[in-house]
Amino acid sequence: MSIDRAVMAFAGTAILVSLALAHWHSAYWLLLTAFVGLNLLQASMTGFCPLAIVLKRLGAKPGQAFS
Repeated sequence: MSIDRAVMAFAGTAILVSLALAHWHSAYWLLLTAFVGLNLLQASMTGFCPLAIVLKRLGAKPGQAFS
């Protein structure tokens, strides 16, 4: 799995989990959804993604977006 796909999979999972937690526990979990969304937005504009850096150091193969 490339870094790009791993970042998208992680972001999608974090969003779905936070939505479920907001539904069953507390609306404050929506802050996690907002954080993930804002991080995706800034990564699309700047090309800087902390998760991509971690995955690269762990040896994941680069994709098109995060090299």
